[in-house]
Amino acid sequence: MIPLFLLAAAATAGFQDIAALDRAVAAFAGHATGEEGGAQAGIDARLRLRTCPTVALSWRSEAHDAVVVACSGPDWRLFVPVRRAPAVAAGAAPATPRPVPVAKAEPVIRRGDAVTIEAGSNGFAISRDGVAIADAAPGARFGVRVDGATAPVQAVAVAAGRATLPGWQ
Repeated sequence: MIPLFLLAAAATAGFQDIAALDRAVAAFAGHATGEEGGAQAGIDARLRLRTCPTVALSWRSEAHDAVVVACSGPDWRLFVPVRRAPAVAAGAAPATPRPVPVAKAEPVIRRGDAVTIEAGSNGFAISRDGVAIADAAPGARFGVRVDGATAPVQAVAVAAGRATLPGWQ
């Protein structure tokens, strides 16, 4: 019996105590696991995270929809979803969202137009010229054929003849 116990203890040595992380999340959120405002579920006990001397807890966003459990040495991070209150009272039918009519914007880029794709931030900027392979209104994604590329580059229309890469302003 004792050798098996020692073997089990040795197997978990060096790994983070998951139950302690669950308790820390509950203390941070102010609610127990499964309760409204607490973690939706406990952290998976099968995880084998290296032991962290100092665990940092924070909210993922202002919506308080998840707790971020992070360690900076060794590097690992978990996102623990938080149970939120239902949007409607029990027994009430949820409101069906009504579609909002959207005015179709006129394309600023037409198929075959010369397009300059630009992206950058403080300290650097890149640009590439190509040819649009589809029409695009401002803010819409479209393909651009660029010399030397085997596949079209996806871009976002900004203005006539100008585009940026998705994710760039």
